[in-house]
Amino acid sequence: MESGLKHLSNALATPNQLSNSSSSIDGVPPELETSIRCAGAQLTQAAGVLLGLSQDIIAQAIVLFTRFWLGADGGSLRIYAAKDVSASALYLAAKLSFQPTSPRSVINVYTFLLSPDASPLWFVNPRGAPDEPPAPETYILTEGGYQSARSTLLRIESVILRALGFDTHVALPHAIALTYLQTLGATKPSVSRRVIQHLNTALLSPQLLYVTHQPNALAVAAIYLAAREQGVKLVDTEWWEVFDVDREELGFLVVGMQSTEGFMRAEKGRWENKTIPLVVDTVEAEIEKGRMLGEGE
Repeated sequence: MESGLKHLSNALATPNQLSNSSSSIDGVPPELETSIRCAGAQLTQAAGVLLGLSQDIIAQAIVLFTRFWLGADGGSLRIYAAKDVSASALYLAAKLSFQPTSPRSVINVYTFLLSPDASPLWFVNPRGAPDEPPAPETYILTEGGYQSARSTLLRIESVILRALGFDTHVALPHAIALTYLQTLGATKPSVSRRVIQHLNTALLSPQLLYVTHQPNALAVAAIYLAAREQGVKLVDTEWWEVFDVDREELGFLVVGMQSTEGFMRAEKGRWENKTIPLVVDTVEAEIEKGRMLGEGE
């Protein structure tokens, strides 16, 4: 029973880990760190989709990516490129699953998504995806470039494993939520779809909901929101308590999930016509720019 419960739960971030990341200790402004972390999660999602990976694997990779930056012992954005950590986290999550993918496939997809000319991602290519197919040389690596990228992919995979203490277990709320819906008798497909949408959006939450709350609580909050949005009445009692979630935690998670879409819109506005730095050199340049603006230069 105990091992079964452990399988459905995660090791959560401590308040100290959340307030003292290695990046913040190294002088990366909190807003910049949040933007880069969110862009890295979106990059992981897009790469996973292009690789044909299941959403479970992609979500696990995003959680591993997020955990890597936590605490003083985690990775610093002034040492490790977010793009490399994203690629290695996705490669690692796929390798641990029933759907492994090759280093070459991962590298090819990331080269395309990080191309300033070919990428469809707004934070990499602010001009938007090109109307005409881009020239192959803008997103295809030479053999030498591939070998270098492969070496980096495998090296950062080892760095992630060491930073996480080789604990790669990630319990997700998606299947739990669907089980809860059945228990509550809420079988309307539109509710199930909205629940999954809320859970996937929460992967991008600036409050890092997936590393601060257990899957059962995330599942309950997504169900509460979806049922309210779809006008579906659930049981009259405080049903969330049956699933070991109190009103205070539910309220926090509902607000957090609701705010994520607004946060994403604000991020797009903040970085309009600019790229979000995903490598160490551009992070340094952004920090320096912020310092100069702060000094009024």
